[in-house]
Amino acid sequence: MGLLIIGVLLWIVVHLMPAIAPSLKESLVGGMGAKPYSGVFSLLIFSSLALIVFGWRSTPEELLYVLPAGTKTVAFLLICISFIVIGSAHHPSRIKRIFRHPMLTGVFIWAVAHLLVNGTTRALVLFGGLGIWALLEIVLINKRDGAYTKPDSP
Repeated sequence: MGLLIIGVLLWIVVHLMPAIAPSLKESLVGGMGAKPYSGVFSLLIFSSLALIVFGWRSTPEELLYVLPAGTKTVAFLLICISFIVIGSAHHPSRIKRIFRHPMLTGVFIWAVAHLLVNGTTRALVLFGGLGIWALLEIVLINKRDGAYTKPDSP
């Protein structure tokens, strides 16, 4: 479980840093250059993913809860919605008029869907952690960037 927790925390910290401390990112990019910064960022994210995978595989399933059978259908629908919302992030879409951050919103919906059908401790750490990260990222980016100007309809 330790590797899984460390991996999720590393993912969260590395992704939140630009929103929490934009001046730190600017000074790192200024000191080492944009490409080396991107390389270090990518290496840290890859490391977090490796820790998550190894942590998941090495953590035994401990059941915390079981929700009613109908939640599988709800989870399936939420995952379909999350894919549509995530897919709209880099394309002109009316979805961006609803969600300022479609990719992060989609990740949050995806995480909730997985928590509905996976009631294990490791699922709670992984999907709960990623869901919390997505929400925190949305709040921090909104705080940093100010009022949202909705894009024109495509």
